Amino acid sequence: MRCRALNSSAARIGGRLEYRSGFPGVRGDYAVRLEGTLQFRGSVFRKFLSAIGFGAGAGSVVSGKPPYVPYGSDGTNVIYNLLFCDDLASFKPKPDAKIVPWQTTLFAEPLDFAALELLASDASQEGRSRYLAYTLLRNADKPIPDKILLGVIVEVGLADGLDVLAAFSEGGVRYINKTGKVAVFEGVPEIRPVVQAVLDAAQPIVGRTGPWPGARLAPPRVGNIRITFLVSDGLYFGQGPMTQMQQESMAAPLIQKATVLLQAVVALAGKSPAPSVA
Repeated sequence: MRCRALNSSAARIGGRLEYRSGFPGVRGDYAVRLEGTLQFRGSVFRKFLSAIGFGAGAGSVVSGKPPYVPYGSDGTNVIYNLLFCDDLASFKPKPDAKIVPWQTTLFAEPLDFAALELLASDASQEGRSRYLAYTLLRNADKPIPDKILLGVIVEVGLADGLDVLAAFSEGGVRYINKTGKVAVFEGVPEIRPVVQAVLDAAQPIVGRTGPWPGARLAPPRVGNIRITFLVSDGLYFGQGPMTQMQQESMAAPLIQKATVLLQAVVALAGKSPAPSVA
């Protein structure tokens, strides 16, 4: 099972999900038929959430409250806020969770800077764990390379919710629909070129801008789009009215590539076979 779809407050869902997207060019309702029950069995994403204490079936948030709560579910808000990697404590393992190697590196006492440098530079690792490693190195005034793009997060403010699409350097994708439904893709060969196209379209923007010095802003207002970039030297972003951003010379190609990725995600979710629940 390559797609993971979740209920906004639990780790399994059956039946039919309705995806109506706010992304330009994605029109109408996308009905993703998910017969039976979807689970996280064998999923890297399940291991990731379990490692920080948000396992299958959990209905509560991880340690502390999310910075922003645009959705009606604690679970979806956790997933949303984890995209941005601006709260290291949210990634800390819970006492009853098995620690994984990237957590061992990120939460070592004292920090092993050589190990952090290895994690940060390892292209096979999840983009967010690499970003967190770069953040710790930056905070310790260690030299780091600039402009290494590790993730792109596109948020579209709608009258009835927030659409979010995230693509990371290792090829992972997260889509949070305005309804709070979530689709997760890990290691899917069919979309890896599309993910790379998004990253490629983002790189010129990263090359001509710089990191934001303040805290992450609240989700964009209705009619606006914000594009956030996880970069080795910090969090970058650009935002504005969707109609204007679609005409902007650097933003327009990225919005177009993100729309293609969303269409691919919706198409693949519709093709995903029902898993065994034995």
